[in-house]
Amino acid sequence: MNKTIIVSNRLPVNLKLKSGKFEFKASAGGLATGLGSIYKQGENLWIGWPGNAVEENELQQEISTELKKLKMAPVFLTKEDIELYYEGFSNETIWPAFHYFTQYINYKDAYWDAYYEVNRKFCDAILAYAEPEDTIWVHDYQLLLLPMMLREALPDATIAFFQHIPFPSYEIIRMLPWRRQLLEGMVGADLIGFHTYDDMRHFLSAVGRILGLSNESGYIQADHRLVNVDSFPMGIDYDKFANAAISQKTLTKRKKFKDQLGGQKLLITIDRLDYSKGIPQRIRAFDRLLDQREDFHGKVSMIMVVVPSRAKVQSYKELKTEIDTLVGRINSKYSTLNWVPIHYFYRSFPFEELSAFYSMSDIALVTPLRDGMNLVCKEFVASKTDQDGVLILSEMAGASKELVDAILVNPNDISAVEQAIVAALTMSDEEKKSRIASMQSSLKKYDIFQWVEVFMDRLAHVKQKQQEFQSKALDRNIAAEIVSKFKEAERPIVFLDYDGTLVGFKSRPEDAYPDEELLEIVSGLANRCEVVLISGRDKETLGKWFENQKVEMIAEHGVWLKRGDQSEWELYADVDDGWKDDIRKVMDYYVLRTPGAFIEEKHHSLVWHYRKVESGLGDLRMRELFSHLKYMASGHNLQVLEGNMVLEIKRPDINKGRAANSFMRGNEYDFILALGDDWTDEDTFKAMPKDSYTIRVGYDYTQANYNIKNPTEVRKLLKQLMGSK
Repeated sequence: MNKTIIVSNRLPVNLKLKSGKFEFKASAGGLATGLGSIYKQGENLWIGWPGNAVEENELQQEISTELKKLKMAPVFLTKEDIELYYEGFSNETIWPAFHYFTQYINYKDAYWDAYYEVNRKFCDAILAYAEPEDTIWVHDYQLLLLPMMLREALPDATIAFFQHIPFPSYEIIRMLPWRRQLLEGMVGADLIGFHTYDDMRHFLSAVGRILGLSNESGYIQADHRLVNVDSFPMGIDYDKFANAAISQKTLTKRKKFKDQLGGQKLLITIDRLDYSKGIPQRIRAFDRLLDQREDFHGKVSMIMVVVPSRAKVQSYKELKTEIDTLVGRINSKYSTLNWVPIHYFYRSFPFEELSAFYSMSDIALVTPLRDGMNLVCKEFVASKTDQDGVLILSEMAGASKELVDAILVNPNDISAVEQAIVAALTMSDEEKKSRIASMQSSLKKYDIFQWVEVFMDRLAHVKQKQQEFQSKALDRNIAAEIVSKFKEAERPIVFLDYDGTLVGFKSRPEDAYPDEELLEIVSGLANRCEVVLISGRDKETLGKWFENQKVEMIAEHGVWLKRGDQSEWELYADVDDGWKDDIRKVMDYYVLRTPGAFIEEKHHSLVWHYRKVESGLGDLRMRELFSHLKYMASGHNLQVLEGNMVLEIKRPDINKGRAANSFMRGNEYDFILALGDDWTDEDTFKAMPKDSYTIRVGYDYTQANYNIKNPTEVRKLLKQLMGSK
């Protein structure tokens, strides 16, 4: 039976070693809770690092045996792995880059080498358990290379990847020397998930610009697979926090804390020590409040919990010193005998105490400078069972896209954060209740369990779509069938598109001329059957390239026709071109705005090329031009066609299908084969009789019977036909 394997850098347990003995403590994280519904079932398991450097073989075996009982399997890392892969590349290269702190990026090759090797170590550990058709769900930035490593080893496996931190814009990702390898690693997955649409959009832009992979509606065409990229905002275990808030343990602690603090209004901030969290900026905003509003002195306090993290790293040491200094300065400046402005704790707290902090606080101040999601704000909202509280939330946190009833702030705008605190302190009870109730309703519906379910449903949907494509893939058996039918035929005919079918694309269209191999293939094929080159190319170019060949040619999608025994082209479709001047003016305008774009004029169409344009800009301008031309086309009875890096406008009654149909009329062919690569060839496929073989080059949606990978594979097939008689 197929199983599901969860993979993350850390297992959902903490390994504690003492005098050669060990014990495990379960993680209280939301991800561990949500994924428990998966890895604890059947033969499923969770693979990851237990959290300590264990290098003794005997101890490793003991730990593996104990973890097996918990449905987990370890990946053991050495101290060097931890230093270079985890603390190094993961947290000193990827983390600052993906959080937009470029000044902290470390570009050490040794870090990259270790990152690659540990990802390979994870892959080997997974392969010890995985079967070819298992589902493997990889988590987060420490394992970006892993999906493709797994894909190469298990091509039929279902592989998903979810990133829990932001994905940066192209301008940031391009700074990394290893950008291509990282993106290629991620594209090994079938489904790639992010918390927000912005992260998804940035990833698609980077993949398009760096890997040259196009996408449509969130689907990337990677090699011979469809890869779906989507956003899945992660929820929390809502009931856990709501129930904890009213539990006797929490209520007892809450009363104890409130008695100590008196009747003050309380702000709560909880963060791991990290420069992305905006802790100094938040303290300065509170300092500004106390400076501007003396009437709040003695009435408002901040409970600030900072969980220790990476204390040996210099930038984190400096951050800790800055926070200590700011807190000390404020407390020394404003404190009285019975009031301390900031209650600062540099440590973690048990769950019940955190629950008490949440439930008794009037305001949660969650203002990271950049955060993938941030679950603290959701935990606070869920804990406000009395609906008496206000959430101040950074626009830079992924959660801000969902929790729109929070007071949203730019964390870099100290004045705006201070004003938000004032607004929260003076907000009416009715408005507080309305805002919290609305956010609670949203969080209840989309909790961590729903997040897991939606993600897995989407993964199943993607695999179904891939299956539809795979069923059309031209495999060895179908190719053999085509060759056999061709061999038996008395009067075969083959329709061949040119660009993207017989040759790959070039940045300059004139450079895509036929090489010697192609001319030999066409010539050899023409000796065995009727060959029709049916292209969007102009007749002059097509005629020059295939001069003296015994082939029929249809140029400009069906405007011009030249039979093998003719010396002249005949005008096959004579139509009015009076529309060209108006359309050309619009296209010229977009050429001026788009460096690298140019216009190609054919007898009965105009083509806007953008292959040489910077990919993001080209896609953007093409969409703008497409909308503009669509509007104009209706008035001129024209058709706008989107090709491979081109946009063509022409009369709808001129198309390859009409020309091919007319070409075959009155002739009895007992074998018909048509190959093409873009939407203009769909008309050809539609026009073919039902018993024809129609093949689309690439893996787009198509009317064709089959898909084939690329022009190289097309040539292989045609060579097989050449040698079949």
